[in-house]
Amino acid sequence: MAELEGKNVAFLLTDGFEDSELTSPWGAVTQAGARARLVSPADQKVTGKNGHTQPVDQAVAEADASAFDALVLPGGVVNADHLRLDQDAVAFAKAFFEAQKPVAVICHGAWILIEADVVRDRTITSYPSLRTDLRNAGATWVDEEVVVDEGLVSSRTPDDLPAFNAKTIEEIAEGPHAGQHA
Repeated sequence: MAELEGKNVAFLLTDGFEDSELTSPWGAVTQAGARARLVSPADQKVTGKNGHTQPVDQAVAEADASAFDALVLPGGVVNADHLRLDQDAVAFAKAFFEAQKPVAVICHGAWILIEADVVRDRTITSYPSLRTDLRNAGATWVDEEVVVDEGLVSSRTPDDLPAFNAKTIEEIAEGPHAGQHA
């Protein structure tokens, strides 16, 4: 299965991520043929809330969205809260929307999208506690396993990972979306 052969996928996260929300999509996109890269404000490695550690491939301050075909944003409260305060991380995430490239976000990962002001007029799901934040940022929040809105894939929790991974692969394979959300 090489439907993502030649695609480069950035995973943006820092310490405190939800372990399975990194490891499961990472495994899915690499098994589909993509090259995954961990981009982070952290220096050398990141540690998940359940202890998974993984080396950082590139500092977010030096990362360029044009070098990637898609972005995956794992959740985890601490990870998501720290990322939304990092201006390089916010700018990196926003650049994927400006280029209309696929972005997949799960759980609390959507906080950075609110900070980047890219959810207005989009339909999205997330961990339920972000519902009001997303609505206040102009999104239509729904409680569904996986939602796709013009290349933006979103899911709620690790329970949704099978559907999230399948839709993430599908959207990356389709490539950039020309739509109203430029």
